[in-house]
Amino acid sequence: MTIRDITTYLETWAPLAYQESYDNAGLIVGDPATPVTGVLVTLDATEAVVEEAIARGCNLIVAHHPIVFKGLKKLNGRNYVERTVIKAIRAEVAIYASHTNLDSIVGGVNYKIAEKLGLQNVRILAPKSDTLMKLVVFVPTEAADPEFAGATQRVLDALYEAGAGQIGNYDRCSFRLAGTGTFRGNESSNPNLGERGVEESASEDRIEVIFPAHRQTAIMAALRKKGVHPYEEVAHYLTLLDNRNQEVGSGAVGDLPEAMDEPAFLAYLKEKMALPLIRHTPLPGRSVRRVAVCGGAGGFLLNDAVRAGAEVFITADYKYHEFFDADGRIIIADIGHFESEQYTKELIQQQLLKKFDTFAVILSETVTNPVNYFV
Repeated sequence: MTIRDITTYLETWAPLAYQESYDNAGLIVGDPATPVTGVLVTLDATEAVVEEAIARGCNLIVAHHPIVFKGLKKLNGRNYVERTVIKAIRAEVAIYASHTNLDSIVGGVNYKIAEKLGLQNVRILAPKSDTLMKLVVFVPTEAADPEFAGATQRVLDALYEAGAGQIGNYDRCSFRLAGTGTFRGNESSNPNLGERGVEESASEDRIEVIFPAHRQTAIMAALRKKGVHPYEEVAHYLTLLDNRNQEVGSGAVGDLPEAMDEPAFLAYLKEKMALPLIRHTPLPGRSVRRVAVCGGAGGFLLNDAVRAGAEVFITADYKYHEFFDADGRIIIADIGHFESEQYTKELIQQQLLKKFDTFAVILSETVTNPVNYFV
């Protein structure tokens, strides 16, 4: 088992295409071809975590936060980032990060928070657009010629296998419309139907499927694979959709099994998330049933939380003046950046153990929270 095997699996789960433009998720340090001796899962990759990986026989660290955000022009150990990278390289320990791409998926960081709080009917708070594409392709119908029998289903099966046709809880989704296609091949053509230089017509199925935009290369390779589509030239077109992708986006929102009063909910939140304290806006005196969450700095989602009908918005890294933006519409509960994402390493470990059981997948015991509280 190599590092590439691990990272490929993680990127199938949380595609790098879903990371934010400022992010640096992916393999940061290491050779993808290196065999894996063990995986240490952590929130942050620090010098202490690299030392722990060495001591526990792990040559791959999977972190949530990338140790390198900006380009490194020098590696001379002048700060903790450079020292961590140098230590990892010297010890031949690879570092991989799954960050905002893991924030953005169903079942990701925010769903883990929702799970800890026992929320139901959980969904993406702010779905993203421009992450879906539609493929339209024309295929001769089964009735057109015995030679083309089953062509439509053969094409669809290939597209489904490559990742097309998934809509929410449904797969193998498509739309078909019967029609007539016309064409005329030139002297260099090798038509599967008809003759060169003669205008032909054929009964065709128009097939439409939706797929994640980052799967475009794989989808087109499947369509053009030998033996899939009967035509020499495959008539098709691709469209980037403005549709909001309900499977990808920021934050999450869900409902408590039963409503709570506000002080009871804050006590519940403190217990379930193992919090030393909660910074929050004034309590307007309403019951709490719907809760919005965003691990890490989620202030940009405040209005989305209000529109979703949430009584409480749980996130982190709020500044003093930003608390005023609640304006009595919602309770902002700032629980701390580390605290909001502390269970992410459990999430990653659980995912890896579904696939790999031939080596250790270990939770780091190093506390990487840089914020301390004097109580």
